[in-house]
Amino acid sequence: MKWRRAPAKLNLSLRVLGRREDGYHELESLVAFADVSDWLGFAPGPAFSLAVEGPGAGDAGPLDDNLVARAARALAARVPNLTTGAFRLVKRLPAAAGLGGGSSDAAACLRALAAANGLAPDDPDVMAAASETGSDVPVCVSARARTMAGVGDRLGAPVAIPDLVAVLVNPRRAVATRDVFQALGMPKGFHRDGAPGGAALPGAAPPVTLEALAALGNDLEAPALEVLPAIGDVLDRLRRLAGAKLVRMSGSGATCFALFDEPRAAAAGRARLAAEAPGWWVAAGALR
Repeated sequence: MKWRRAPAKLNLSLRVLGRREDGYHELESLVAFADVSDWLGFAPGPAFSLAVEGPGAGDAGPLDDNLVARAARALAARVPNLTTGAFRLVKRLPAAAGLGGGSSDAAACLRALAAANGLAPDDPDVMAAASETGSDVPVCVSARARTMAGVGDRLGAPVAIPDLVAVLVNPRRAVATRDVFQALGMPKGFHRDGAPGGAALPGAAPPVTLEALAALGNDLEAPALEVLPAIGDVLDRLRRLAGAKLVRMSGSGATCFALFDEPRAAAAGRARLAAEAPGWWVAAGALR
């Protein structure tokens, strides 16, 4: 069985540019991935199967509705005689946490199936299956820092980001994305700046800097605080860590992160928070 990482996705920035008439929100986000992961094992075989284990297995939901299973079905519908097999998912990332854990699991499944069937990871059938599985899955297929826009259907070129370590904290409180968007209260047909949709951030243009990140933000942070005020405590604790250069919430929450340019400071910050709040999920990992 070959194992693949399904790394945590961080929204280093997130803008909500509008809401379409069909109810979907148009987003623009700079995404990076942390070396904090679920793990997905795969062994080719005659039939699909999925087993889930690990500390987050209890929150993974029914196996048939798991995004790994949905991704496999979506690709099988597009590729005749698709070679499939047995998957073993070790869940370490918290669920409904703004880290794209399920989406990253699905992307790891698609990478595994692509390799087993002689397909490139960015094969059109693979990317179509990713889009069908979930809006965050396409950006997770390459698991590299880049921009995503629209409803996850427009991806920019990979971008260079500084050498940073993220300390990730979740208060072990799930936040439903729909509740956060409801609190945002954006009406259908509304678009910021009068634009019908968001243009992606610069693709492979200049490398992203901490200063550039600081000028951005997360439009879902304020409504998420309305839904779960405990997020404010997480952000406050992260801001008090020595050496933290930037503190922000990821996605629709409730996971928040602090960015460090010194690994030792990040390790000290992670240890401090783990001791202060033993009931929280606390991890640290380099960004890519």
